[in-house]
Amino acid sequence: MSAIRAIEQFEFHQTLEKSSGTAIVFFSSRECLSCRHWQQLLEHYCKLHPEVHIFKVDAGMDQALTEEFNVFHLPALFIYHNGQYHAALQCEARLEPLEIGIKATLAAPAEEIP
Repeated sequence: MSAIRAIEQFEFHQTLEKSSGTAIVFFSSRECLSCRHWQQLLEHYCKLHPEVHIFKVDAGMDQALTEEFNVFHLPALFIYHNGQYHAALQCEARLEPLEIGIKATLAAPAEEIP
């Protein structure tokens, strides 16, 4: 069973606003090889950090969310904390850069959703 929960546009904002702790939103598609690698990495990350929520958006199916977040390249990751959007996460697809990137993103103040 995957630690990553699929989420659709009709539940997206309400779910994230109610989430406590850290949440990662992962935009991907079935055809994206990099997305598959990131999914494995995120599942491993979840085993190490079970308190972190990871939500996956199918960019092909939920085009409205994909456009709302200005996603032009997959995969794309966004960080929320206690229901507040923080920022897009840009890092190498390895565990250490992921952990460093999340900590750095959470150290900055929350931002407006793109």
